[in-house]
Amino acid sequence: MPAELLILSNAKTIAQRIVDKTGGDIRLALPLGLGKANTIVNALTDLAVADPSIKLHLFTALTLQHPRPASDLQARFLGPAITRLFGAYTALDYATRLAGGTLPDNIRVQEFFFQAGSWLGNQSAQQGYIPVNYTHALDTLLALKPNVILQLLARDKDRFSLSGNTDITVDLLRARARGEQSFILAGEINAQLPFMPGAAELNPDELDCVLDDPASQFELFSVPKRPVELADHAIGLHVAGLVPDGGTLQIGIGSLGDAVASSLILRHQQPDSLKAVMAKAPFPGHAAAQHSSFTTGLYGVTEILVQGFLRLIKAGVIRREVEGALVHAGFFVDCHDFYRELRDMPEHERRQIQMMPVSFTNQLYGDELLKRKARQDARFVNAAMKATVLGGVISDITDQGQIVSGVGGQFNFIEQAFALQGARAVITLQATRESKGKVVSNIVWQHPHETIPRHYRDIIVTEYGIADLRGRSDAECIMAMISIADSRFQADLLTKAKAAGKLPEDASVPAPHRHNTPQNLQRWLAPALADGTLASFPFGTDFTDVEQQLLAALGILKAKAGSTRAMAALLWRGLVSKSPGQLACLQRLSLQQPRSVTEWLTAQMVKGALAIATAH
Repeated sequence: MPAELLILSNAKTIAQRIVDKTGGDIRLALPLGLGKANTIVNALTDLAVADPSIKLHLFTALTLQHPRPASDLQARFLGPAITRLFGAYTALDYATRLAGGTLPDNIRVQEFFFQAGSWLGNQSAQQGYIPVNYTHALDTLLALKPNVILQLLARDKDRFSLSGNTDITVDLLRARARGEQSFILAGEINAQLPFMPGAAELNPDELDCVLDDPASQFELFSVPKRPVELADHAIGLHVAGLVPDGGTLQIGIGSLGDAVASSLILRHQQPDSLKAVMAKAPFPGHAAAQHSSFTTGLYGVTEILVQGFLRLIKAGVIRREVEGALVHAGFFVDCHDFYRELRDMPEHERRQIQMMPVSFTNQLYGDELLKRKARQDARFVNAAMKATVLGGVISDITDQGQIVSGVGGQFNFIEQAFALQGARAVITLQATRESKGKVVSNIVWQHPHETIPRHYRDIIVTEYGIADLRGRSDAECIMAMISIADSRFQADLLTKAKAAGKLPEDASVPAPHRHNTPQNLQRWLAPALADGTLASFPFGTDFTDVEQQLLAALGILKAKAGSTRAMAALLWRGLVSKSPGQLACLQRLSLQQPRSVTEWLTAQMVKGALAIATAH
């Protein structure tokens, strides 16, 4: 190790060193998600709060935060379990102050991707958001000329690794090596961070100083596994049939990603079970769907590495190597088990999971011929919030312009799907959602903002089937989208399309698609869930059995909140409902012995929601 590399045990010393070296005008670049050096960042924030002459401009993405309960009921559920579920993660003070409206004027925060839903209604965050594709975030950052980068690092003796955040840092270091940028790179060691070799490994000469303080090390942020609902399972089953053997796979985080990964494993390990389930589907499948085991196997190239990829490797689905790697990925963030699984892997296995900059994973530029050869028959699978009947996709923004998350790399992979021979972009979304007691369609006639424009329409999948849109006319596209919408909304969408002159007056929903209902979905997949073919948590969960029951019930309560009629119905159902499991759930929420009228009403509505969840 070079003698000039400072290994320090005090974050305040490093923060003051940064202030002294920059003259107090700090343009700070922080990695997306897990890679932030929280302890040093907080020490630097403290200095800027105490001294208004220090200017601190932060540019980052995906600032991870423990959820802030929006109600008494959420607080009762999350309070006792928040550290167990999300990790004893050191909160970032700039985010806490931004949320509380106490961020001083000399500290400015800009992000290009939000933790989903975390900054809705926050004027400072919404106004500071920069809409940019993931691969273009580097150019935006280079133009800002950062003079400090603070990164969480993994250490193995005298070796250092960027671990799960090669995404933009690798390219920033390359720019510095070419003399195009000048900045301080300071690292913070975290023993829980998996050591990823290869492109993630740093030459110690690249570091200015490192914080190695066991007392300040924190648990990595954990993303608890959400239950895979029946609609998610249906979508996963549909998508699994679209992935050709020998192809390339990209998926994202969350229950839909878990559904796709678990369906691919079912296809490979139990093809007869998959075929039996699909044979009973009440909704038409894709004509080219494939349900046989993988012979050659898949190669993974993805922006985010999630647990599903590790399980696909273990199951033998992902086994097609490209330059010694089974998966190339740009960053990772997931659950406790995911980090443990990576840490416990022998290094030769971890070398098959290569962390790379997003300039490699998310685009074809640079070594384009090699990338094209490797990414054969690619299927890029990403989730959306809504889609229009003309094939536009809404993934990050509300109709009022509030940013929910960000475009991230979604457009990058859509673009690759059109640039690569044999590749397809697959957008997944549930057909409906419930808000304020009212069910609304996620397939809409129009939306004022689109994440992916309609001229990039390709494949869209809901629980009710697959709309294959590439190269089809507007009329064909509209009919395909209406065919995978919930049947309660098909007539309205049809009427609007006709009124706009986009469908002939005699057009009607094809007969096989007129029964897209939750009841038919339930009849189809509930038996597969009951017999273990499908699982609510295919890759495990940190939630207890009681918490799993409460998750479903609290989801129902959230969906119906704001509707007096819906809440009254829940109250009545709670009054007449009795179940042995309800007491344990009420005890978990400290509502088994209500001490006020409000607590009594809440307990009854929880019982009502539990009864509905159990019935489904």
